[in-house]
Amino acid sequence: MGPEFSKTIDLETAGGVIDRDTIKWWLKQSREAQSAIMTDEIPLDDALLQLREFIDENSGEFFVQVWGNGANFDNTILRRSYERQGIPCPWRYYNDRDVRTIVELGKAMDFDARAAIPFEGERHNALDDARYQAKYVSVIWQKLIPSQADF
Repeated sequence: MGPEFSKTIDLETAGGVIDRDTIKWWLKQSREAQSAIMTDEIPLDDALLQLREFIDENSGEFFVQVWGNGANFDNTILRRSYERQGIPCPWRYYNDRDVRTIVELGKAMDFDARAAIPFEGERHNALDDARYQAKYVSVIWQKLIPSQADF
């Protein structure tokens, strides 16, 4: 798939508001998923700087495309985190991409990627979820965009 990035944010530094429904949702998840959000935590600003460095090393802010499930949720939370910390966001707004949109395009071609591709790993583990989304987005993309060999 390519280089991977994953960090666990220390909730004390996250700067968000704890939501009752979110806590109730997490209490229903597996022990493994719950444990993953409390392991090797680092401050938010450190994680954001490390993500910025990761993007610079692997793509660059003008080229990296940031996929969110959906883009107006995941990507917005991440972008606002950069703003709150006073760190420049490492991607351009026009490179926000939406997993939900490409999934719908797949379904319009009678291909349900999430049904066709098995999940590997622990559900609701951020890295495992991201790997899975990258897999099915890639498969749909390949179905949408024929390879040059097909011409």
